[in-house]
Amino acid sequence: MNRDQIEGASRHVKGRAQTTLGGITGDPGRQVRGAVNQVAGGAQYVYGRARDRAEDLAEDGRHLAHAASERADHLIDDGRRYAREARRRGETYGRQAVRYADTNRTSTLLGVAALAFAAGWLTRRGR
Repeated sequence: MNRDQIEGASRHVKGRAQTTLGGITGDPGRQVRGAVNQVAGGAQYVYGRARDRAEDLAEDGRHLAHAASERADHLIDDGRRYAREARRRGETYGRQAVRYADTNRTSTLLGVAALAFAAGWLTRRGR
């Protein structure tokens, strides 16, 4: 509860008392002032509630933004870790392929020739 809510509620109660007292004493001026204080107090109270709610929403927004930022940081860290792992595996498999090609030169040459022939045959026009 903020200052506007407290002051608004207090002014509203004061206005009710003035209106009642004006009605008892027969003073129309006091009744009007009481009614004005009631309306003004109610408006100030509602303003205070709206301000309080807006502050709550702003705080919630800050929490959500912080949580989203933390989640994004975690996702970036995960992406970096996956990229490092993919690079490591690519280097490992590349080395294995080079070792295989060095130890099996005839098979590698025949495989490359077969792939070249297949690519040429698939891309020719009169097929």
